[in-house]
Amino acid sequence: MNAAVRATVRVGIYTGAKVYFVHEGYQGLVDGGDNIKLATWESVSMMLQLGGTVIGSARCMDFRAREGRMKAALNLVKLGITNLCVIGGDGSLTGANQFRKEWATLLVDLVKAGKITDDEARKSCHLNIVGMVGSIDNDFCGTDMTIGTDSALHRIIEVVDAITTTAQSHQRTFILEVMGRHCGYLALVTALACGADWVFIPEMPPDDGWEGHLCRRLQRARGSRLNVIIVAEGAMDRAGNPISSEDIKKLVEKNLGFDTRTTVLGHVQRGGTPSAFDRILGSRMGVEAVMALLEATPETPACVVSLSGNQAVRLPLMECVQVTKDVTTAMAEKRWEDAIKLRGKSFENNWNTYKMLAHINPPDTKSNINVAIVNIGAPCAGMNAAVRSAVRIGIIQGHNMLAVHDGFEGLAQGKVCTPYALHIAVLPSEYIEEISLTIAKFNIHSLVIIGGFEAYMGGLELVQGRDKYEELCIPMVVIPATVSNNVPGSDFSIGADTALNTITSTCDRIKQSAAGTKRRVFIIETAGGYCGYLATMAGLAAGADAAYIYEDKFGIRDLEMNVEHLVQKMKTDVKRGLILRNENCNANYTTDFIFALYSEEGKGIFDCRKNVLGHMQQGGTPTPFDRNFGTKMGSKAVLWITEKLKEVYRHGRIFANTPDSACVLGMKKRALTFQPLAELKEQTDFVHRIPKTSWWLKLRPIMKILAKYNISLDTSEHAHMEHVIKKRVSMPAPLMKKACPPTKHEEEE
Repeated sequence: MNAAVRATVRVGIYTGAKVYFVHEGYQGLVDGGDNIKLATWESVSMMLQLGGTVIGSARCMDFRAREGRMKAALNLVKLGITNLCVIGGDGSLTGANQFRKEWATLLVDLVKAGKITDDEARKSCHLNIVGMVGSIDNDFCGTDMTIGTDSALHRIIEVVDAITTTAQSHQRTFILEVMGRHCGYLALVTALACGADWVFIPEMPPDDGWEGHLCRRLQRARGSRLNVIIVAEGAMDRAGNPISSEDIKKLVEKNLGFDTRTTVLGHVQRGGTPSAFDRILGSRMGVEAVMALLEATPETPACVVSLSGNQAVRLPLMECVQVTKDVTTAMAEKRWEDAIKLRGKSFENNWNTYKMLAHINPPDTKSNINVAIVNIGAPCAGMNAAVRSAVRIGIIQGHNMLAVHDGFEGLAQGKVCTPYALHIAVLPSEYIEEISLTIAKFNIHSLVIIGGFEAYMGGLELVQGRDKYEELCIPMVVIPATVSNNVPGSDFSIGADTALNTITSTCDRIKQSAAGTKRRVFIIETAGGYCGYLATMAGLAAGADAAYIYEDKFGIRDLEMNVEHLVQKMKTDVKRGLILRNENCNANYTTDFIFALYSEEGKGIFDCRKNVLGHMQQGGTPTPFDRNFGTKMGSKAVLWITEKLKEVYRHGRIFANTPDSACVLGMKKRALTFQPLAELKEQTDFVHRIPKTSWWLKLRPIMKILAKYNISLDTSEHAHMEHVIKKRVSMPAPLMKKACPPTKHEEEE
C-alpha cells in the first residue's frame, strides 16, 4: 500500500494538485482535524520497503451512518478536497461509492444546517472517486492481482520451503492453513507453487467421500517422504460445514497413522517487506489513479484501477463489487463451477492447471509420442517448475518424456534419458547434423526448449535446418527462462521476477546502511546484458534516482543533470541517493567511470559507494510468481504440442515444416500466446540480443517523475474504462445487460 500512497502523492504534486493524507481510514475522514494533513514530497520518502500503510487504516462504524458521512463531507469541503483516492477491499470501495452517490444531498443538508456556505457547496459540487484494491486475499473481481497478494505469497512460500525440509527429514505430513475466508487464491497458488498433494478452497469444496480419496492419495504419494496439504481458512465441504486443518490432521492420523503436523500462518501473511511485484503494482496503480481522477467528469462512474496481464485497466467500481458479490452468492447457492468462473480467467486457469498436475492418472494406452525437454544457457530460478509441469502433463497425455542432458551439445551426442535436464550454452548450428541423427535415433517427435536468448537463437537455427534435415520437421516450443527478460515474443521470462526481488532487497539493505551516514550516493550495477529490464524495474521498486540502460540513450549532459539533481536532493531532508546501471548500457560510461564522475562532482556535498551485484542475481529460491509462471508455461507448452502433433500427423508419420509449428510461448499483454519463431525475427536486435520494442520502457517516465525529475508524462496510452467480462456464467437479467463481448485477447486465452 505504501508504494501506492507514495506514487499518488508524488504524481499528484507533479500535476500541480494539493495532496492530503487521511490518517486512520474513514475514521480519520469523519474525525477530521489532524487526521487530514497536507502531504509533501519528502513525507513519502523511505517507505517503499515498509509493509502495511504508514497513514494507518481502521474499521469505521461512524462512516456507515449518514451522519458520519456528513461529517466526512464537511471536512472535505472545508479543505476544498473534491477527489478521493481509496485503497482497500470491496467494503471500503462500496462505502466510497455510496459516499459519492450521496454527495449532492449531503452538501444540501450541510448548507441547510448552516455548516457550509452556498459558495463552498458550489465549489465542491462534485466528488470524484477512484479505487485501488488492497487485499492479500486477491478476492476482488476485475483484477488479476490486488496490492499485497504477491507479498503474502512470498511469506507463505518462505514457510512452505522451511517446512518442506523438516517434513522430508522426518517423513511427516504437514497441513498448512493460509488466509482466505471467502477466497481460495492464496491456498490455490501456494498449492500450485509447491506441488501440494491436496488443496481445500471455499470456491470448490471437495466431492462427497473426499476423506477416503485424500487418504488414498497420501498413501500413493508416501514414497516421496513428503506430504503437504494446503487449507484456506474458509474451506468447507459440499454441505457448507467448515473443514479445518485440525479436522484433516485427526483424519490422517486416525486412518493412516501418519506423523502429522499443522501450521496456521495467521497474520504473518499480512506483514513483512513488500515484494518487488507489489511495489511496482502499487506505483503503477497510484499513477493511474491520479490520471483517472484528473480525467473524471460528473458523468464518469467511480472506477477502480486494476491489472489485467501486464496492462493497467480502469473498471467501473460497482460492476467489480457486484461480480465479487456474485461469487459469494454462487457459493451460497452451491454453484461451484460458476464461483470459479466468476473469480476470473486467472483464477480459473490456476485451478485447472492444479487439477491436471495434482491428479496424475496416466492413461492405460500410451500415445507412443516421445517429447524431449532441453535446457539452454545460464540457469535461472523457476526452470525446475517449468520442467516439472511439462513432464507431468506429458505423462498425463500418455507421452514418453525424455530429458536431454548438456543442452544442444548433449542432443548432438545422444545424451537422452528420462528427466531431469541439465544446461549448456552452445548453439546447435555446429552440431546440426548430429542433432538430426539423435532425433532420428531416439525417435523424438517434438522438442521443448527452455532458456533465454540462446534458446530462442537455437530454436531459429533448428527451424532454418529443416530445409536440409527432415528430422528437424517436428513441433518445437521455446519457453523463455532468463533473468535478463530479453527473449522476443514474451513480456516476461521465467526467472526475471526472482532476480528483480534479489536486486530490490539488496537495494533496501544498501539504502538502510546510509540511514546513519547522511549524504551518500550508491551506484549499483545490475545484470541483463543489453536489456535494461532489471535496472528499470528495480529502479521503480527500490526508488532509484536514475537507472542507466542501453535502450534509453544517455550522454554527458544527462549525467551532469543527474549529478545536479542529487546535489539539490542533499539540501532536503532526504540525504541519500541510489543510481542503477545496467552492465552493458554504455561501453564508455562504465560503472567505474560513473562512480568516479559522481565522486568528483559530489566532493564536499556527498560521497559515493559502488556495488556490482554479479551472479547473485541468478541464484536463490524461485519467487511464487516464477514458480506459478513456470508451472503454467510448462503445462501449456506440452498441451500445445499434443494438439500440434495431431495436426501434423499424416500418412503414419509426423511432418511439421510450417512456421506455426515452431513457436515461442510468451505472455503478451493479457494472454499466454504462441508466436512463430520465424515471425519474431523481424522484432529482434540480434547484435544486442534484445527485442526491438519493450513494453516496460513506457514505465521509465514514472520512475523519473517519482524521483522528482521535471519531465513530461505521455498520457496517450493511459487506460480507458472497460467492463468486467462475465461469460459462460448464468446471471440475473440486469447483470447480463452490463456484460460485454470478450476481447480478442480473452478469446485467445
